[in-house]
Amino acid sequence: MKPNNESLEPTKSELEILQVLWKHGAGTVRFVNDQLNAEKREVQYASTLKLMQIMVDKGLLNRDESQVKHIYSAAIEESKAKRFLLGRFLDSMFDGSASSLMTHLLEDESTSEEELKAIRLLLNKHKKTK
Repeated sequence: MKPNNESLEPTKSELEILQVLWKHGAGTVRFVNDQLNAEKREVQYASTLKLMQIMVDKGLLNRDESQVKHIYSAAIEESKAKRFLLGRFLDSMFDGSASSLMTHLLEDESTSEEELKAIRLLLNKHKKTK
């Protein structure tokens, strides 16, 4: 099943599972559950299993049933999902204005000098390609 635009908007819990699979690659429910417990928050195995089954139905995950232990992988590319979610966020929070988003980011006191330097480099690189 191919994901549609609605299924590209994962819930917070679904996004946590996708992040594990994007970071570590394909894995079993046990592996994903262990990573969630180590990296995010305490989650019951049965909850992770059920959610991953739903995600397969929604087209967010692929499931390889050729082995005794089913192997799950992300059905959508990380960059594609992030672009889609960022677009939705930009539309809903900043009326589609990337400059408004950047203004908020740059005015935020928690933005580190290293992050500002990286942003400057990206802007310069983008300017050179235009």
